[in-house]
Amino acid sequence: MANTKRVEITETVLRDAHQSLIATRMTTEQILGIVDKLDNVGYHSLEVWGGATFDACLRFLNEDPWERLRKIKAKAKKTPLQMLFRGQNILGYRHYGDDVVEYFVQKSIANGIDIIRIFDALNDVRNLKTAINATIKEKGHVQAAISYTLSDFHTNESFVKLAKQLEEMGASSICIKDMAGLLTPYTAYDLVSQMKKAVKIPIQLHTHYTSGLASMTYLKAIEAGVDVVDCAMSPMSLGTSQPPTESLVAALQGTPYDTGYDLNLLSEIADYFRPLREEYIASGLLNPKSLSVDANTLKYQVPGGMLSNLISQLKQQGKEDKYEEVLKEVPRVRADAGYPPLVTPSSQIVGTQAVFNVIMGERYKMTTKEFRGLVKGEYGKTPAPISPEFRKKIIGDEEVIECRPADLIPNELDKFRSEISEYIEQDEDVLSYALFGQVAINFFKYRQGQKYKIDPNLANTEEKTHPI
Repeated sequence: MANTKRVEITETVLRDAHQSLIATRMTTEQILGIVDKLDNVGYHSLEVWGGATFDACLRFLNEDPWERLRKIKAKAKKTPLQMLFRGQNILGYRHYGDDVVEYFVQKSIANGIDIIRIFDALNDVRNLKTAINATIKEKGHVQAAISYTLSDFHTNESFVKLAKQLEEMGASSICIKDMAGLLTPYTAYDLVSQMKKAVKIPIQLHTHYTSGLASMTYLKAIEAGVDVVDCAMSPMSLGTSQPPTESLVAALQGTPYDTGYDLNLLSEIADYFRPLREEYIASGLLNPKSLSVDANTLKYQVPGGMLSNLISQLKQQGKEDKYEEVLKEVPRVRADAGYPPLVTPSSQIVGTQAVFNVIMGERYKMTTKEFRGLVKGEYGKTPAPISPEFRKKIIGDEEVIECRPADLIPNELDKFRSEISEYIEQDEDVLSYALFGQVAINFFKYRQGQKYKIDPNLANTEEKTHPI
């Protein structure tokens, strides 16, 4: 039976929208100027943190991501705050010890996060276990995400089975995470219909506009009973971002699915972001190409962000003419590596290897450390088995990792604390360093420098301690 109830929206303008369009460069100051109004809309949640926001704050904006979260929480009194969390990778690019994962979850919730969307690039549930249990312990909402992709090993039935498994693990809700915009409208209707019959918890759908299908996909998913969808305010929507919030709210008005949101308020919020968008275009941060539809996404199953990465890598090598060849090589590399969904970090791993294969003129003549790790099992179990012959070609006689990869990682927090004892100003600093190492240290030094500029006494002390 089709859904006949109000649909809710998670607003992504403060996280995924600007991550997708302008490499996560929106500043905390720009964000804080609109949180009050966003908080009054009545959204299911505001996605404000996680993904690449943490990295961008430290690396490019000289901002403390924890401070950003606390400031947003102070203004968002009514709406739950949400983050994206890469399972055992947290927000970094490798697996971390369980103690780091548990502490990160604890501090995220303590600083203001209500809903943690937890996913794994390979859909290996073993990599979600620690983060799910930690979120339950801290009384947060576990949104377990399924990385949606296409292959002979990925069917709607297999995704439904995964959803049931995640519900049994303690998930509060399920997110179908379609990072490449591959989900077509009628497939979405079938998938959501099956999932609603199989699980009792709410189902949320996340997609990107890259392939041009997203709004149609949302409408069919809504008819099938999806509870929540992810949208972005119109000035930061479309292209590699999400479908526009106002358009969906208008489309559902007067229907059984009506969100009940005030279009006039949404229009005021859009007015805030419109001049910011013009600034981003003028500065070159927002490439108008990011706003267009790329139907090649459907042909090669490559997310929009990955397409721009491939172009950049080929440019550096002066081999832009090899673009089509690389696009054709990506699905072949993916098949060899056990059909991983193409999402961080597997998209970067597969894409870079495809570039190497084409540039070297011989497949796997040179392999990256990360690709060898993927084949070896360092990231977990791939959706399809990797052939023993191929594995031997890539890693030789190295032992394959069959267990949960994090079982081989000792506790790390104490080691990290001792390494940065001179910089620690808050408990959370150890986590910033655990994930981003030297990038975090550079920020800590910047933070100290700012203090010396502000406080002449501190500046004098520094001068005496380190004479010229």
